[in-house]
Amino acid sequence: MYKPINGGAAVNCSDISVFALALILALAAILVTPSYAQERSIPSNELQPNGMQRIISLAPHITELLFTVGAGNQIVGTVSYSDYPIQANEIPRIGSHNKFNYEAILALRSTLVIGWDSGNSEESLNRLEHLGLNVYHFESHSLEDVATSLRVLGELTGNAARGELQASLFRQRLNRLKTRYSGEKPVSVYYQLWNEPQMTVNDKHLISGVIRLCGGRNVFADAVPLVPKVGIESIIRRAPEIIIVAGMSEGPPVWLDDWREWSSIPAVKDNNLYHVHSDLLHRHSPRILDGADRVCEILSAAR
Repeated sequence: MYKPINGGAAVNCSDISVFALALILALAAILVTPSYAQERSIPSNELQPNGMQRIISLAPHITELLFTVGAGNQIVGTVSYSDYPIQANEIPRIGSHNKFNYEAILALRSTLVIGWDSGNSEESLNRLEHLGLNVYHFESHSLEDVATSLRVLGELTGNAARGELQASLFRQRLNRLKTRYSGEKPVSVYYQLWNEPQMTVNDKHLISGVIRLCGGRNVFADAVPLVPKVGIESIIRRAPEIIIVAGMSEGPPVWLDDWREWSSIPAVKDNNLYHVHSDLLHRHSPRILDGADRVCEILSAAR
């Protein structure tokens, strides 16, 4: 049988929404740069003082970041699937990550719109700017960049001290994981984003950074696209010792057991088939270290 870290029954793959696949495909299109990308800084004279921003968040992980720095009560609108923390469910929706209701956005009289480079289209962000809105958009390309996001969003929302504290706490936890797992025996990992078609990540992706953090080696690290489509023959040739499957529920998707057909793969032969909830790794928020904890536990158990 499969080995979910926290147990739980298998669930139907339909629980993995069209939204999740859309985000995966969006990631494939971005130009990767080596550090935190800050596309537009809002001039200080355009910002509201004393944490009085009226913010629209254009991604679930941005909503999480804003709550973390103490700006959750400043969010007046957000997108579908902004469901963490639980208070985020009460925020009015202005569309999805790639389709906005511009009339609703204007009606909310926002003073700051915060977007995500790889999840929001450049056309949509430009349109918001042309409507006269202050738009700040960015991208995290490493785990350290998540700490930078916390610091910058704290400054933008009048919560600089809280943002700096949360950034420091994130770095401390990240450093503890680095220290704990830096000397572990390397193991090869295939991370499965999607099953039809088979999709994974290359070494530029934040998820690959998590695998490295835990002492793993991404078997598709050398792929050219950020999110490559791969064939089963290629996976067999690369012979991963561990297969980790993303899923949208606490229990693993039913297609985790589809790997049983390929017993020549070391991960299958040794029963090293695992599942991690995608929210913990696909959202660039502090919870990515919860996902890293899970991945590190998986690799340790497989060793």
